[in-house]
This record gives sequence, structure tokens and C-alpha cells, in this order.
Amino acid sequence: MSDTLQRIDQVVKNHRVVLFMKGNAQFPMCGFSGRAVQLLNACGVSDLKTVNVLEDEEIRQGIKQYANWPTIPQLYINGEFVGGSDIMTEMYQSGELQQVLGKS
Repeated sequence: MSDTLQRIDQVVKNHRVVLFMKGNAQFPMCGFSGRAVQLLNACGVSDLKTVNVLEDEEIRQGIKQYANWPTIPQLYINGEFVGGSDIMTEMYQSGELQQVLGKS
């Protein structure tokens, strides 16, 4: 595993809820990242760890490899990859996202 993938793995495993995104929770830099933050806020997540992929090109490319998922944002809960903003939206609308976050 490369150093970048190890760094990503460490963040994912050391935080309950991690969102790799463009920007941060206070200032999302794209609509998809903003939507992801809105959904997590609506679920009452108070322990969100965000990683701004725009600040580190290695992380930006490495996260796509890490989950074998081509787009950003990417949500991880309890070390497990959940998906991007479209999947988060579907899960939120069905109540599944709230359940997954509530059980954590």
C-alpha cells in the first residue's frame, strides 16, 4: 500500500464519519460536496471529519483508488465506504442513512 493510501486508511479508520470532499463543511467548493454536508447535518452528525481533496493532489487521486470509486465526495462510516452524494441522497430519502449513522 502506498503512503497516500495508508494516510487515507488511517483517517478512515480513526474517525466514525469521514467525508472526502471538495472544500470543507463550512465552505464546500462544489454542489455535490455541499449536498453531502447538508445531508449529514440533517442526520444530526456532530463528529464529521472532512478531508479537502483540493488541498492535496495525492489524496484527491488516491481516494479514487482506495474505494475504487471515481467521484468525490466519498462518505465513510465506521471505516466502511458508503458512496457519493447521489447514493447518500437515496439513502437519506429512504431513511437508511439515518439508520446507518444512528447505529454507529
